[in-house]
Amino acid sequence: MGRSEGTAARGKRHLLARHAAVVQRRAGRLDPTVRALLWSGVSGLLFVTLNSLMRGLSLALNGFETQFLRYLMGIAVMVPFMARSGFATYKPHNLAGQFSRGGVHTIGLLIWFTALPRISLADTTAIGFTTPIFIMLGAVLVFKEPMRWERWIAAALGFGGVLIVVAPKLSGTGGLYDLVMLCSSPVYAASYLMTKALTRYERAEVIVAWQAISVTLFSLPLAVLHWQTPGLAQLALFVVCGLLGSSGHYCLTRSYAAADISASQSVKFLDLVWASIIGWLAFGDLPSESTLIGGVVICGSTLWIARRESRGRRLS
Repeated sequence: MGRSEGTAARGKRHLLARHAAVVQRRAGRLDPTVRALLWSGVSGLLFVTLNSLMRGLSLALNGFETQFLRYLMGIAVMVPFMARSGFATYKPHNLAGQFSRGGVHTIGLLIWFTALPRISLADTTAIGFTTPIFIMLGAVLVFKEPMRWERWIAAALGFGGVLIVVAPKLSGTGGLYDLVMLCSSPVYAASYLMTKALTRYERAEVIVAWQAISVTLFSLPLAVLHWQTPGLAQLALFVVCGLLGSSGHYCLTRSYAAADISASQSVKFLDLVWASIIGWLAFGDLPSESTLIGGVVICGSTLWIARRESRGRRLS
């Protein structure tokens, strides 16, 4: 009986492996820009789910400690994969570049966590949509990427949708932390542009692993100063956060490696849809009328640029 169960289990693993190989072959035939958009879209869903958990944890624990434990658990969930492939395969070609990128990302996180507990998940996501605008500008200035008119229009429409969402909330005293959150966007943009540069000679797995290592080390001093002992349930949630964060950064890095970084930014505006749904389910934050209208504009721009990019590739 035990032998037959073992044979059945191996058969299931082989079947899953065959299905995975078929999916990988079909994905490989997709247009590179479409692949980048898909990777970026999946990363957005993972990050919004992560942000909802992080917002809940930051309401109970200090933001600096929350940041530290999230990335520490990110290392923990990657260790088995690193051990399986061999730790030597994760040695970076440019250690200084990895830590520079980690330092910049840590600064962005410190700003972001200051505002996170004080504004809604939908607003957090909507304000974060300014990051793709900075990324597009940086990609043109730093990498000399071609910025075709379709990409500019998609970015403008998406940003217009963001303004529809955010503008009504930027009045009175409630707008202070929205502006603090906004300050993190250009810092994150710099971090992602550095990631794009690293993809030229580093594998996605290596970049994700060293981001977790560097941010954990940079976050440790502030976490120690504000330490509160987390409960078992909170530690379990941090493990989930580590898995979501590492998976999200892996998908994002694969997106940057597949095509021009500016080509995949418009799909990030779809995150507002995920944030509105999850914020409503998890925190009871009902999407406002402006959020729904802005979401329609954002989705429209995303679908339009995806079709334009795919058609342009086929005709070239």
